[in-house]
Amino acid sequence: MHGVRPPDPRDVREKPVPAPGAPAATAGSAPVTVAVAGAEFGWGSSGKLSAVLAALRERSARPLRFVGLASGLGRPLLAQHAVDRWYDLPDGAPEGERTDAVAKVVEAEGIDAAVVVLDGPAAMALEAAGVPTVFVDSLPFLWTEGDLAELPLEVSLYCAQQCVELPRECIGVLGSVTELRWVEAVIGAPPEAPFPRRSRPEPFRRALVNLGGLRAPDLADWTRYPEIVVPAVLEALDTYGAHEAHVAGNLPADLAERLRAASGDADLSVTAGSLSHAEFLHRLATCDVLLTSPGLTTLLEAGSLSVPTVCLPPQNLSQIFNGRFHSRAVHADVRVVWPPEVFAEDEALARRSQGEDAALRIIYGGITSAADAGDAPRFVTAVRDGVLETLRRASSGADWGGLAAQVGTRGAAQVAEALLDVLDREPRPGPAAFSVPRTVQEGIDVHD
Repeated sequence: MHGVRPPDPRDVREKPVPAPGAPAATAGSAPVTVAVAGAEFGWGSSGKLSAVLAALRERSARPLRFVGLASGLGRPLLAQHAVDRWYDLPDGAPEGERTDAVAKVVEAEGIDAAVVVLDGPAAMALEAAGVPTVFVDSLPFLWTEGDLAELPLEVSLYCAQQCVELPRECIGVLGSVTELRWVEAVIGAPPEAPFPRRSRPEPFRRALVNLGGLRAPDLADWTRYPEIVVPAVLEALDTYGAHEAHVAGNLPADLAERLRAASGDADLSVTAGSLSHAEFLHRLATCDVLLTSPGLTTLLEAGSLSVPTVCLPPQNLSQIFNGRFHSRAVHADVRVVWPPEVFAEDEALARRSQGEDAALRIIYGGITSAADAGDAPRFVTAVRDGVLETLRRASSGADWGGLAAQVGTRGAAQVAEALLDVLDREPRPGPAAFSVPRTVQEGIDVHD
């Protein structure tokens, strides 16, 4: 590995791209059917699918028809893209049963190609059914040898999203990919109206609180995280002096109302409710500060708009990495961590050598125990104090666009171009051998 010059994101070759709406469909041409799927883990996958589908619509000279597989959690985020039909896949079924189910959909719908975000088994099932598939891996820094069975190493094209650092244990995993291409961050386009950011630090008055999709396959009760974090955040914002806050995320309606009502005596005006991807981007562009569980797509979208951002305590393994990457990239400590009694991040990171699930058991178990404990208010207070302290640091300013600037923001267009190449059966050649992107220092360990 040493001595190999990493590719620069600017070296990515792209076809000339017409202006949005410019490519006209050939008269009488049959629609091209593209299957889409995303991991049932939060909303990041669906946000990336949304960005890719929008880029495909802008770039394809042929009419496109989309068919969705699984992705039940994220379907509301994709409503604007007119997915023709959704198919539920067997949940927790043996691999053969899932592969058979995908093959039946492929035959029934005449699938021509597929784009899949983070759902390795779905990508492998589509390839097994003869469908050329573009797989988007937004977390290449996460995998170890224990995750190999879940990764689609032999898909038609494996698009790994640029990252700030690549731990040493990930290099061998990515080196096993047959057709690897590095792409920039896959994020949604910012709103068209200009929203200039503040030129100097000022107090935050309008806050957007984001919890994302919350759910994960092995998480029995996803309400435990917001039960601790939302009251802590709202108390901190009220003490700080913010005027209004909107709590967005996959919260059950009764829980959202209960958490909102808990701030009844505060001076802070609170609203709550999930947002479509477009609505979220607009709210993001017009808020003074974002307080978010550190999902990577959200952090990158905030960075593309230079929105001041506070990372809330992590919900899962990847968010530990994301929060650390973000603070380093913006050159400011704007990350809130859990009290050590909940779980120790370094312990979770060490356990990942056994696979992601081993680390998640520590994280989920700690959060559940904290919410169940008789002294749960103590954890709310500890998180509140951490959020308040971090808000005050953030209001002093930082390089808020640092993370997005390091990894680029053209990934949605690059994935769309890759899929159109696959449809044309003229894929551009990938790198002859595995290489590390220039944004990465090879072998850096992210343990603090």
